[in-house]
Amino acid sequence: MIRVLLLACCALELAAESFPAQRAIDYLVREVPRWSKENACFSCHNNGDGARALYVAEQYGYRMPTVALADTTRWLSAPADWDRNRVNPAFSDKKLARIQFSAALAQAYDSAIIRDRSALMAAAQSLIPYQEPDGSWQVDAGSAVGSPVTYGTALSTYFARRTLEMAGFTEPAKRAKQWLTESKPHSILDAAALLLALPTRRDCLDMILRAQASDGGWGPHAMSAAEPFDTAVVLLSLRNLDQPRSVARGRAFLIARQRPDGGWPETTRPPGAQSYAQHISTSAWATLALVLTDSER
Repeated sequence: MIRVLLLACCALELAAESFPAQRAIDYLVREVPRWSKENACFSCHNNGDGARALYVAEQYGYRMPTVALADTTRWLSAPADWDRNRVNPAFSDKKLARIQFSAALAQAYDSAIIRDRSALMAAAQSLIPYQEPDGSWQVDAGSAVGSPVTYGTALSTYFARRTLEMAGFTEPAKRAKQWLTESKPHSILDAAALLLALPTRRDCLDMILRAQASDGGWGPHAMSAAEPFDTAVVLLSLRNLDQPRSVARGRAFLIARQRPDGGWPETTRPPGAQSYAQHISTSAWATLALVLTDSER
C-alpha cells in the first residue's frame, strides 16, 4: 500500500512538472539569479522582468525555492544603489532600468515580499525626472514598435504610472493617465498596453480582437506573424474582459511555442535575431500570461 502511494505521489509530481506554467517558472528560477552571479551586476531583464513574473507566480501559489529570489529582492529593496550597478556605461539605460526594476519592486511590495514602503517611495521618486512634459515615459522612442527589452512608450508609461499610484504620487500618475487616455495605438503592443492601463479603451479591444492570427497569437501589427511577446501582453490585457475564446487560443499559441527547457524563443525587432536579454524578457512575459490566465487555479 505504501509503495502504491509513493508511486502515485511520484506520478503527480511528474504530471505537475509537465504543466507549461510550472515548467516556465522552473526555467526562470534557474535563469533569474544567473546573470548577477556570472556578471557581478543586476539585469533589468533577469532581475526586473524575470523576477516580476516569479513574484506573481509565488503570489498565485506556484511552487519555487525561496532562495531563487533572495539576491534580487535585496537588490530591489535598495533603489538608492541602482545607479551603482556594475555595467558598461555604453550599454547603460538608467531610464529603462528604473522602469523595470521599479515594476518588479512594486510587484514584490504588492505580494508582501518587500514590506518596506520607503523603498517603494524611493523607486517611484526615481521615475519622476524621466517623465516627459506630455505625461509619458519615452523608451525606445525612435521605434514605432516596442520590444521585450525596450517596452515602447505605452508599456513604459503603464508601468511607471502603476508604481507611482502605489506609492501615492498622485500628480505625475494623473498626468500619465491623461496621456494613456488620449494616446492612439500604432501597434498591437500599444493597444494591449493602453488596454492594460484603461480596460474601457474599446478602440484598443476592437483592434486586438481583429488582429488575432489564425494560429491564435498576435504579432506587432494586424498582418504580422504572431510572436510570443506580443501575444503574452495581449493576453494580460484581455484576462478580465470576458474574452474566453480569444484567451484560450492565445494560451494555446504560447504553449505550442514553449521550448523544451521551459522558456520561449525571443521576440526581436526585426524577427529572427538572437538575444539573451530579449529571450529572458519574452519568457517572463509568457510565464506571466500563462499564470494569470489559468482558469484552473
